[in-house]
Amino acid sequence: MFLTGLFLLWPTVNVVYGAFFTEEGKFSLDYVTNTIQEEAHWIPFLNTLKISFWTSIVGGLIGALFAWAISTGKPDGIGRRFVLAAGGVLAQFGGVMLAFAFFATFGFNGFVTTFALKFSDTSFLASPDWLYGLFGLGVVYTFFQIPLMFIVFLPAVENLKPQWSEASQSLGGSSKDYWFRIGFPVLLPSFLGGILLLFVNAFSAYATAAALISQGTIITPLDIGSALSSETGGASAPLAKTLSLYMVAVVVIVMALYSLLRKRVSKWENTR
Repeated sequence: MFLTGLFLLWPTVNVVYGAFFTEEGKFSLDYVTNTIQEEAHWIPFLNTLKISFWTSIVGGLIGALFAWAISTGKPDGIGRRFVLAAGGVLAQFGGVMLAFAFFATFGFNGFVTTFALKFSDTSFLASPDWLYGLFGLGVVYTFFQIPLMFIVFLPAVENLKPQWSEASQSLGGSSKDYWFRIGFPVLLPSFLGGILLLFVNAFSAYATAAALISQGTIITPLDIGSALSSETGGASAPLAKTLSLYMVAVVVIVMALYSLLRKRVSKWENTR
């Protein structure tokens, strides 16, 4: 309980207090109402929502397909154990390490860029500019979203009993009937829960973006970092806390939806 209050509740209270109270301790709505109206702040916030949404969808779909493919293999096979180990490692492979890996591969002096320049200097891979924008950040985020979805969704896929498919076939149902009437409805809450978890994972990511994009504040985490340590004298703790408050509000809503889905999944797992 003490650790929960120290690392979760106290920072949240500090953010809320800093957003609604001035440095003199007076209650004020100026930061909360004015910050989001400024283009320099609401555009990064919108970009953060976009990149979180699209990387969670793409990463979720690919990760779910990987989970289904692995679930059809041998339970004690070498390939399954290798993929499970790789998924656990890659899900945690982020931050500066992941950014450096993409620099070394797709950067200005990266392996792929150097190789592509030998054939055509006008090709997409020969120009690494895409890596340092919102699209490139989305590609990098998707890299760690896929294994995370794989790990989260695999238990749900493995909970599908083979007897259900056999019962469907014995009643004259096709493979399509089984998936659309049994498989997909059963897996949907777990899949949506995984998507929400991936959304929060991308929404709150900072280290990877900070290492990849050294200049500019195209997403809110970078905007918060700039507000805390501006090199041009524009540092503002109340602004950083206000932006953090917006992010906390989004995370609370998403995690509340995730909790509802988990309750439904838990109820199904306990009654099946």
